[in-house]
Amino acid sequence: MVRILFSFITVCFFAGCGVFMYFYTQIRLESNSIIDYHPELTTKIYDRNGNLLANIFNEQNRLYTRFDEIPGRMVEALVAIEDTAFFEHQGINTEAIFRAIVKDIKAMKFVEGASTITQQLVKNLVLSSEKKIDRKIKEMILSLKIENTLNKEEILERYFNEVYFGHGYYGVKTAALGYFKKDLADLSIKEIAILVGLPKAPSQYDPTKHLDLALSRANNVIYRMHELGWINKTEYEIAMAEEPFVYDETLTQNVAPYAVDEIVKEAERLLPDVRTGGYRIETSLDLKAQEMAQEALIFGYNEILKRNKDANASNVNGAIIVTHPQNGEIIALVGGVDYAKSNFNRASQSRRQTGSSFKPFIYQIALDSGYSTMTEVPDIAREFDDGSNKSWKPKNYDSTYSGYITIKEALQRSRNLASINLMQSIGIERTIRKLNEYGFKNVPPALSVAIGSYGISPLEYSTMYSMFPGLGISTKSKFITAITDNNGTTHYIEPERRRILRPEQAYLMTTLMKNIVQRGTGTRARVQGIEIAGKTGTSNDSIDAWFCGFTPDLQIIVWYGNDDYKPMRKVEGGGRTAAPVFAKFLENYLKEYPQAKRNFSVPSGVFTRRYGAGDEYYTKISPLPRRVETNAEDGLMF
Repeated sequence: MVRILFSFITVCFFAGCGVFMYFYTQIRLESNSIIDYHPELTTKIYDRNGNLLANIFNEQNRLYTRFDEIPGRMVEALVAIEDTAFFEHQGINTEAIFRAIVKDIKAMKFVEGASTITQQLVKNLVLSSEKKIDRKIKEMILSLKIENTLNKEEILERYFNEVYFGHGYYGVKTAALGYFKKDLADLSIKEIAILVGLPKAPSQYDPTKHLDLALSRANNVIYRMHELGWINKTEYEIAMAEEPFVYDETLTQNVAPYAVDEIVKEAERLLPDVRTGGYRIETSLDLKAQEMAQEALIFGYNEILKRNKDANASNVNGAIIVTHPQNGEIIALVGGVDYAKSNFNRASQSRRQTGSSFKPFIYQIALDSGYSTMTEVPDIAREFDDGSNKSWKPKNYDSTYSGYITIKEALQRSRNLASINLMQSIGIERTIRKLNEYGFKNVPPALSVAIGSYGISPLEYSTMYSMFPGLGISTKSKFITAITDNNGTTHYIEPERRRILRPEQAYLMTTLMKNIVQRGTGTRARVQGIEIAGKTGTSNDSIDAWFCGFTPDLQIIVWYGNDDYKPMRKVEGGGRTAAPVFAKFLENYLKEYPQAKRNFSVPSGVFTRRYGAGDEYYTKISPLPRRVETNAEDGLMF
């Protein structure tokens, strides 16, 4: 009999060992994912002044916190309510297990668990929450292995970062900032109690939806801490009486959606794991300027609707981009009047014909080819071959002709015929080649390019225009200035610059564009007390209205049009529709930043001399023409 009993016990022992070894082999990969813990982490995006713009994440909004950043009170609160013997057991609490088994047998079903904090971590990370025997065995074996590999602090660090705290918050740091807008070190005992009480039933105890239940659960935590002697009577009474304010906000915290969408695209080109890597992304965006840009864009939109009561308010739209052109930093970008109604980003995704705003590039090619600001070009009607053996008879906006006029006047008055004749004089092939060198892509070899038949997004156009205020250096418009990884290493993003023009030649164009604002088609862009250069643009049939302007350290690109590419009213154009929006933004910007530079710097190699009725600028490449006039008194020619 003794031999039979011994044999039975031996068989059971080896059978148990076999079961244990089977599960132990099965859990190797699961244990590695806990030991080598690399959770998905939220990336945070900030503006240039350190203001949070947005949280971006894949599925889990989680901010990581180290164990030494977790308050001792929070550890005590968790242990008090979840696993009082946490620092004594080795992963499973046998006493609690037997107690739970007795209750389950009496009820003839699973009614009570006996999970330690370690077991809860295992369940959250690698197992389901099903109440099955094989799952429970696997959980216990994993817990024993984890306790044998990690110390208690490492287990707690993983727990506090992994578990779900409701409202889309993963990890205690995320929950503290989300619910209370506080760092962990600043939480009160009541706030700590609310947080540690959440993992048991995150939806049920979510304080944004069920504050009464959350407070009741927190009070249980506080009572247990007092019962164990971990807080004194005064602390207990204060905590029990407190009712913290709970914030109920969106997870993304996106306060500049059009800009953030573009920042995320820019980040994805640099960081394939941007939504899970827990980066800190610093950008050039200025939230104050962003609000000014949004306000200015809506102002222009409302003005269009005032002028045309029949306009389709959901079809009319616009975009504005503000940069520091010398380094390409975007300080504001708005891709539409209402993101909630349309998240299509017109600043970056649309390609719109540029109209006359493109003319400065044609005139720059002329200046670099030896023409001067005083060179005369024919503003006369001509018939052109459009390249398909069909005649093309362009005309000026007002259908008049001025004969021979200077380049300065032609650009000031935005004369179409003078611009087309100028491009033909330069040569179509040379013009297209130079435009390609500037960075324009797929420019058609057609004279219509001279008056803006070319389409481009406002964001790309911002980069192209930067060569004028940049004194010949084109700088790619961008948002991201620095990226800090989860290890604290910061990588700075350098500007992408390219020398396109000689400084003096770029400045010569700036003087022509200043003249446009002072006395040409861009007068509505004028702002007192600061030098402004810019160009209006209106595409055929007033489908697009542009103003592309700049000050000594700011560039502003404004566009309006209908989303379906249908014409606006003829009264809508760059000068009337877009230029006032430029002025509106700039006026508000100067109030906020009165220290902004007011006057353009003149590079070396730029000269002036008396020419006709006034002083004119010239360079060695673009000398003023020899002026022939007769002095009535002495008959001298000069």
